[in-house]
Amino acid sequence: MGQKTNPIGNRLGIIRGWESNWYGNKKDYAHKLIEDTKIRSYLNARINKGGISKIVIERTLNKLIVTVHTSKPGIIIGKGGGEVDRIKEELKKLTGKEDVQINILEIRRPELDAMIVGETIAKQIENRINFKRAIKMAIASTMRLGAEGIKVKASGRLGGAEIARSEEIKQGRVPLHTFRMDIDYASIFAQTVYGKIGLKVWICKGEVLAKRDLNPNIISGGKAEGQGGERREPRRDDRRGDDRRGGGDRRGGAGGRDRRG
Repeated sequence: MGQKTNPIGNRLGIIRGWESNWYGNKKDYAHKLIEDTKIRSYLNARINKGGISKIVIERTLNKLIVTVHTSKPGIIIGKGGGEVDRIKEELKKLTGKEDVQINILEIRRPELDAMIVGETIAKQIENRINFKRAIKMAIASTMRLGAEGIKVKASGRLGGAEIARSEEIKQGRVPLHTFRMDIDYASIFAQTVYGKIGLKVWICKGEVLAKRDLNPNIISGGKAEGQGGERREPRRDDRRGDDRRGGGDRRGGAGGRDRRG
């Protein structure tokens, strides 16, 4: 099951929160859902070079709060905050609401964000850099910042080949079945002259053992930024490491015989 479902949706309510926070009854639920999709599509197209990771939408009675998580807040804010004001006015026209609030949250370690890592690889592939080189560079920078593991899968006409194929490059561990494991996931594509190259990125940031606040606006980019996890107990293999290395004198200690004999 862990291999077949979206890793983010699989962990909702356990260690991750929802990116749309509002209540809708039978009459207006569909309308609000379509409006959320329009807002996200519009902002991703409007700020295509802003390094957007995710857009969190919250609704109160008459207010719409849009929080943009980005690695380049300066591009979105603009000179003197003018760009944010323009986006706010455009969102008012799009939604038909008068009270719209936009918050910008900076992602301090973009190498640990699956969406930003995937976009970086996609841009390099579009600029005709070899896909394997682009993926390996991204994996190296992610692992250098303390991720426990990363897996990247590329599919399509890789390298301009006639027949489409898929390749997967992995480093570290990415246990998709462990629900307490904080795994970030993104699916994007690179638009090349010979067709679309699909990219999937999984980044494992470690285990969450303590109770975590499910508010999606709390940035959890590792232990330094409040991952909310305790120190992990060593695995059983690690605790027996001394015995295997001769610390317990298994072959012939006090009262023991040499088993090789």
